[in-house]
Amino acid sequence: MRLSELELGKEAVVLSIGGDPFLKRRLREMGIIRGAIVKVDHIAPLGDPIEVVVKETRISLRKSEAELVEVEPV
Repeated sequence: MRLSELELGKEAVVLSIGGDPFLKRRLREMGIIRGAIVKVDHIAPLGDPIEVVVKETRISLRKSEAELVEVEPV
């Protein structure tokens, strides 16, 4: 499943990250790496952006960015 599909308040393990190399590097620098636990903390009323928590850090992602992150619910 994609991170953009994860329900509010749910946690998941990152399996892989797609997209271009620049975006992959940007997401890794924010802590979104394979094996990391991410939690959806807030979803904007229109579904964009999505706020996630990774290692106690809040990160705001565009829905298009969250669609590139494959996760497995915990």
